[in-house]
Amino acid sequence: MPAFSQGLEKALHQALTLANERHHEYATLEHLLLALIDDTEAAAVMRACNVDLDELKHTVLTYIDTELDNLVTGYDEDSKPTAGFQRVIQRAVIHVQSSGREEVSGANVLVAIFAERESHAAYFLQEQQMTRYDAVNYISHGIAKRPGASETRTPRGADDEQGGQNGPEPQEENGKKKQQQDALTAYCVNLNNKAKAGKIDPLIGRESEINRTIQVLCRRSKNNPLYVGDPGVGKTAIAEGLAKRIVEGDVPEVLLNATIFALDMGTLLAGTRYRGDFEERLKQVVKELEDYPGAVLFIDEIHTVIGAGATSGGAMDASNLLKPALSSGAIRCIGSTTYKEFRQFFEKDRALVRRFQKIDVNEPTIEDAIEIMKGLKPYFEEFHKVRYTSEAIKASVELSARYINDRKLPDKAIDVIDETGASQMLVPEAKRKKTIGIKEIEATIATMARIPPKTVSADDEKVLQGLDVELKRVVYGQDTAISALTSAIKLARAGLREPEKPIGSYLFSGPTGVGKTEVAKQLAASLGVELIRFDMSEYMERHTVSRLIGAPPGYVGFDQGGLLTDGVDQHPHCVLLLDEVEKAHPDLFNILLQVMDHGKLTDHNGKQIDFRNVILIMTTNAGASDAQRAAIGFGSTKREGDDVEAINRLFTPEFRNRLDAIIPFGSLPVPVIHQVVQKFVMQLEAQLSERGVTFDLSSDAIAWLADKGYDERMGARPLGRVIQEHIKKPLADEVLFGKLKKGGTVRVTVEKKETGETGLKLESLADEAPVKPKKEQLDDAPKVKKAAVAKKPAVKKAVTQRPESKGKDGGKRSLVPQLPRKG
Repeated sequence: MPAFSQGLEKALHQALTLANERHHEYATLEHLLLALIDDTEAAAVMRACNVDLDELKHTVLTYIDTELDNLVTGYDEDSKPTAGFQRVIQRAVIHVQSSGREEVSGANVLVAIFAERESHAAYFLQEQQMTRYDAVNYISHGIAKRPGASETRTPRGADDEQGGQNGPEPQEENGKKKQQQDALTAYCVNLNNKAKAGKIDPLIGRESEINRTIQVLCRRSKNNPLYVGDPGVGKTAIAEGLAKRIVEGDVPEVLLNATIFALDMGTLLAGTRYRGDFEERLKQVVKELEDYPGAVLFIDEIHTVIGAGATSGGAMDASNLLKPALSSGAIRCIGSTTYKEFRQFFEKDRALVRRFQKIDVNEPTIEDAIEIMKGLKPYFEEFHKVRYTSEAIKASVELSARYINDRKLPDKAIDVIDETGASQMLVPEAKRKKTIGIKEIEATIATMARIPPKTVSADDEKVLQGLDVELKRVVYGQDTAISALTSAIKLARAGLREPEKPIGSYLFSGPTGVGKTEVAKQLAASLGVELIRFDMSEYMERHTVSRLIGAPPGYVGFDQGGLLTDGVDQHPHCVLLLDEVEKAHPDLFNILLQVMDHGKLTDHNGKQIDFRNVILIMTTNAGASDAQRAAIGFGSTKREGDDVEAINRLFTPEFRNRLDAIIPFGSLPVPVIHQVVQKFVMQLEAQLSERGVTFDLSSDAIAWLADKGYDERMGARPLGRVIQEHIKKPLADEVLFGKLKKGGTVRVTVEKKETGETGLKLESLADEAPVKPKKEQLDDAPKVKKAAVAKKPAVKKAVTQRPESKGKDGGKRSLVPQLPRKG
């Protein structure tokens, strides 16, 4: 059975005491009601239902003293509760028990009084316009009949009892005045108090915006500034900085007594379950702002007031409730929103726009952002317990402006120094750096911009210095093309390129299979960046161009984004390879014009994608077929200039004019083909490394594969098919079921077949065969004869020359490094 709360027990004793003091034979509901007025929880409910407690107390006391004379007895006996008194208590207990709670409070007893309709106690409550529904609505849902009182108390009065024990008298003495500015306290944040508590960072710069704001606030009507700018430029900081300046007295005299209240739209909407609750709260906020001298309302993300609180099909939302006060100048309001939301929501409501004075908040320049960061530096140093050098502050602004393109200054620079300071918290305290320099800032930028750390540090000198050699080591026979490409990249990295263009835009031309695509792949691997490859044969139709930048509004797939724009947005520093670009529709070239000229591309959503850190490489076979045809007459057997003519025919002058270089790839000579054969075989050996299979190719076998696998018109691609036909297929059964099942060596030589033609001979040697160690031991035979003891070390030396001839564990063997020497 539920127990009585301490407050209710006190009220019941007080009711009986009131009856005893007046020598009443019975304690009635009126005695109980008079006692409940002093109960914290019951008083909170009555106050929320607009009951004037002083007036109610006076009415009940007058009734008890004048109308209950017939209850007075001449002898001293304790007063007994009436039947109605007992029914009210029993009804409250049953109600609490059915609701699953464990304690009966004064608020529950107050609700039960309404069931005694013929009692004066219920009549007195109804006379104050209080109904049972109002009391239940506040107890169950926290929704007050009186505007602004809903959120200031716990609905069931759990916390009010403790607060009321300390000082209920002052609340009751003040009467109605005790709830002044209730709505401002509940739904707004006083930025002046926040500034006094030191919770607002100082405002640096923005003098023109502050002066314009003060000028608008001093107007007689329509005195409402509206900050419009990109996210992260400091719109909210201007409003908070203005509050800090007001507290410090650093404003004109007209604003010295101003107080800025930031409206919390989430709190204002929370708990509004019934129609009219939201409007009631907002009207109360506006009314209290009008009564508060020098009040200024700040609404961050002001576009949220459009439609806020509106019911389905209803036009009455927060913006329409604010319009009368805004136009008359009764309240001053500062709003902030972004350009996108301003156009999408705010600008459409012309009646609301005309009540505001638009103030554009532009992104600060790099110099201004550095000054802002210098002003904020002490606050971050104090928080992170580190010190930032001036070079680190400057680098955070310059590098973030260069590499982080989806946000604005100073927000992204603040994020960089904040993240750099936070990264030191992950390190043990003994190893934490006390001073943050450029190197730490560069590492943070690399993480945030998704680019390799070496790209923004000075360490990439080694990579660039050896880039030429690295590419020539993996791509054979194209030294001229590689030299032209690497020199162009070094030129760009030296800072000698135009800052608004990509790192480089190159067109690789030449016959198929000579290494154009391979150079792009190896370049991305050498630089340590992502390779984004598009096969242009998939974009032969006109409408397929929309797949790269996204479908326009109204078309299927509009919300999915473009493949090219999304890819570069995710990997802003990459090698972008457009393979066989001549097969794409000519409309694609028009898209690439702005990429090569300005380093930017706008997707279907209007978002600008940055291509300034992209290496754009396009490959083409244009002119290759013409170059292979025999020349007419006594001309050269090779048509040198035909590929240039074909490129000029295929690509427009404005497209060719924006390229950094057209790099021609020539046909591969025979010695290079031998190197390519060895490369293919080494790749095959790498595939079989887990099975412990290695290869030993004779020079005749290499020459045979080069002869059969290379076609001047087709390049080196047929070589892969020849190796698959003559090496991979015969090996498949041996690897799965034969001698190479547990690893071994494949010796490849050339033999004459019965038909007279030459072919490859594959000899499989399993690792268990003891032949190999004996063969390699013969080279050291003279040394072995001199000292028999040296035989064991000689064997070990032979084994170590063949790295780990362990067939079962798939280790590398001695024959792998021998392959390049046989070329």
